[in-house]
This record gives sequence, C-alpha cells and structure tokens, in this order.
Amino acid sequence: QAQLVESGGGLVQAGGSLRLSCAASGHTFSSYALGWFRQTPGKEREFIAAISKSGGIADFVDSVKGRFTISRDNAKNTVYLQMNSLKPEDTAVYYCAARTTYSGITIYRGIRDYDYWGQGTQVTVSS
Repeated sequence: QAQLVESGGGLVQAGGSLRLSCAASGHTFSSYALGWFRQTPGKEREFIAAISKSGGIADFVDSVKGRFTISRDNAKNTVYLQMNSLKPEDTAVYYCAARTTYSGITIYRGIRDYDYWGQGTQVTVSS
C-alpha cells in the first residue's frame, strides 16, 4: 500500500505563491502516474493537475493553466505543485494521488483513475 503525505499548505494573500509537496513511501514511486486534486465544502473533488509516469507530460485544468506547474523528483519520491498568482477561489484542501501504470506517457484526470490518495493539505487564499 502506497502512503502519500502532502505538505506545504497554508495561508497566503491573493497574488502570492505556494509550493505543495507530496511524498510517497515505498519503492515503486517511479511506476506511478500522479495527480493533484482539490476540494471545498459542498463541492466535488476537482482535478487540477497530472503528470505522467515518465515526467514528460503534464496536464492542467483550464482554471490554473499558466499559473500552476507540476513536477516530480523520483529520487525523493516526491511530486510538487507550484502555485503562482493565487486567487481566493483556489482556496481548498489539496490532495495528491497516485496510480500504478505501465504507460510512461498516459496522464489521468479522473478521481476513479487513481489508486492511492493523501490526506490533504489546506490552502487558504485571502483577498
């Protein structure tokens, strides 16, 4: 069972930046495609970013394109979400997720595509 732990959340003013990290235990990190999701009270968990197993392909929801980047460091078993130009509507609990895959190029956007989830980290953006 993979264990994922998010960190880096906190309070930030609109226009600021924050970098989230998700560290995974185990020895199979390089076999995972990875994603980031977020959720606010009363709303469904929303896809925001994903990266392929190879690290060469990334995808983002339209609302964060140009502001967020996703990257991975297999040596550290960690995936990152760099968030710039933050807006109040970015306020949410952010979750990382992992999926085992044989494909080095496939990215996944759906909640049901993923096998493992972290517990989330709160990001609050004030206006």
